[in-house]
Amino acid sequence: MAVALRGTEIVGAELEVPLVGGRSARYANLDYAASAPALGAVWAEVQAFLPWYSSVHRGAGFRSVVATAAYEGARDAVRSFVGGRPDDTVIFTRNTTDAINLLARCLPRKTTVVTTLAEHHANLLPWRRYHSAVELPVPASLADLFASLDDTLERAPEPVLLAVTGASNVTGEVWPIAELAALAHRHGARILVDCAQLAPHRAVDIAGLDLDWVALSGHKMYAPFGTGALIGRPDWLATSDPYLAGGGSVDLVSAQVATWTGLPDRHEGGSPNVVGAFALAAACAALREIGMDAVAAEEDRLGSMLRERLARIPGVVTYSTWPGHPDRVGIAAFSVDGRDHHEVAAILSAEHGIGVRSGSFCAHPLLAHLAGGDWRPGCGQAVPGAIRASLGLGSAEEDVDRLAGALTEITSRGPRWTYRTLPDGTVVPDPDDRRLPDWSAFDGVYHR
Repeated sequence: MAVALRGTEIVGAELEVPLVGGRSARYANLDYAASAPALGAVWAEVQAFLPWYSSVHRGAGFRSVVATAAYEGARDAVRSFVGGRPDDTVIFTRNTTDAINLLARCLPRKTTVVTTLAEHHANLLPWRRYHSAVELPVPASLADLFASLDDTLERAPEPVLLAVTGASNVTGEVWPIAELAALAHRHGARILVDCAQLAPHRAVDIAGLDLDWVALSGHKMYAPFGTGALIGRPDWLATSDPYLAGGGSVDLVSAQVATWTGLPDRHEGGSPNVVGAFALAAACAALREIGMDAVAAEEDRLGSMLRERLARIPGVVTYSTWPGHPDRVGIAAFSVDGRDHHEVAAILSAEHGIGVRSGSFCAHPLLAHLAGGDWRPGCGQAVPGAIRASLGLGSAEEDVDRLAGALTEITSRGPRWTYRTLPDGTVVPDPDDRRLPDWSAFDGVYHR
């Protein structure tokens, strides 16, 4: 498969996967929004670093010196990649969810957090746990979004945080974060942007956009080694108790008291994921080398092609928060008339070797809104769901063509194989004769 941009070689790009009935096909990965594969450049950097991996910060051995330099240097690389200010802190976390929970724990008491029901659960649930959360309905338009936020921020008691996504993980729509930051600051509020779906696809500029914090995940950015980051203003983070109390977060511990250390160690208790931080930094460097403008242009081309092809298939319904909104990353959510979303995803995988995502994408309120019903907890119906195809580096026109062809076959003739639904709603081939790889701990055919 041709690679569209120099430097976008993907680990596993030519992977062959088994299909039901004994056939096989090159895996068409259209599930980048969940977890992106590793960039070849990132994997090469990790392999070079692994012999030098060691404990950080307090080791006297030379490997520890090298590992510490790599770990701390990774902060500078991440800060630079997102256009951070010189005094912005970079705290390594497990992922975006962890980063947002960290900030939620560190906000001043009685902070009012304003967000909308268009958010990923990671940008809803932490605020409910620790603060007074104002969750606005899914906006009908950008004008509606600004009007409702303007009114809410005007009346909200300080301190106030506006928490919004940079790009929807369901529809791909890019939010106007520069304008939202200006609106928040005009009302004396601060802003957090969930950049999990934005940072892999578009340039982020904390200083230029005047953002207070951003959160991101390495596994969305072609560095699937278990690290994310919270980047932004240090003041509220420096005065709160540690997110994780333990080794590394303290200067002194006695029988009576603990004296917490400064940033960023204050919130990185325990042994850090040194390899993950190094891989995230390597991904930032690789993406900068490719050029985020080039990444955005190529994904915009393929994303437009994806949505156009889906719109031409009879029986396929596509979703958007704001119909006609032109600015999107390469994500498309859709459904197939008369077929369960989990069934469609299973058919695409088992018969066509295409990986997509099905379900509610950790965004139940938004999916309920897009479904157009009055779904609510306790109504006796399953949470609405859809199918999501998502693009990234390494995606090609061939992948879009294969998806469109497979969906056309499903809508016109149905599946070739038989399927059954498990108690949890998952749909699987029946029988499933696909074998797991030889290295798998599950030797033999995969049964559920």
